[in-house]
Amino acid sequence: MPEGHTLHRIARDLTAAFAGTHPVVTSPQGRFAESAALLSGRRFDHAESWGKHLFAEFEGDLWLSVHLGLIGTFTIDESAYVGEVPVVGQVRLRLRTDDHVADLRGPMVCELVTPDRVEAITATLGPDPLRPDADPDRALTRIQRSRKPIAELLMDQSVVAGVGNVYRSEVLFRNRVRPLRPGQQLTSRSWRAVWDDLVRLLPLGVATSRIVTIEDQVEDVELRLAAGEDVTQDWRESYVYKRAGEPCLRCGSRIRTQVVAGRNLFWCGNCQRRG
Repeated sequence: MPEGHTLHRIARDLTAAFAGTHPVVTSPQGRFAESAALLSGRRFDHAESWGKHLFAEFEGDLWLSVHLGLIGTFTIDESAYVGEVPVVGQVRLRLRTDDHVADLRGPMVCELVTPDRVEAITATLGPDPLRPDADPDRALTRIQRSRKPIAELLMDQSVVAGVGNVYRSEVLFRNRVRPLRPGQQLTSRSWRAVWDDLVRLLPLGVATSRIVTIEDQVEDVELRLAAGEDVTQDWRESYVYKRAGEPCLRCGSRIRTQVVAGRNLFWCGNCQRRG
């Protein structure tokens, strides 16, 4: 499932491509045809995301609400075609201007909603580390009232919005937090360290479209972005994610794995003892 940085990147790119335009909106697949007809020709104002939810505002107080789920994709391309643009796959929604084509495929949610519905959805979500209005203390309150392990709480979108399986495994390792520690036993200091790390790492995911967590790589990306350089390297190494049974990069102990919140969690039992 795409993590929060992916949705923020899509929202950023949709806004850059379509803000202020009046795109033709269609549903080649047909499942969104009626709503697409209502949106077609209306001014596209902006797109934003909250966690794993994407919202796009059109004139007339109409909002497009999208959740990609496990397999959804939303691609934005510069149009290189004259006339009709070929439809590849099951395209639920298409936005098109003379300059760009955006295709939504395989979403879990694609619906036309009112501003009240947008508010109702976001009211169910925890703070998003990528949003400037995020309040980490809201999440801490929920965490310290719960007996569930912190690794499960990080995947609960009502506690923290946008964190998925890769970031939860990696950020808990980076801050040496024992992932199975009950939330009510997590110290405020440990939570703030985890939150601040998410605030640091997630924007790098938006900028590079990659999850970067190895510290020397993180520092390299930060320097290159600050210098205005293009960052195109494909990082694949992680501290613990998908490294079960392999030696820990810090201490050499074997990386452990266990299903937590329906996904495989990875951690080092020797390094991760804090909380």
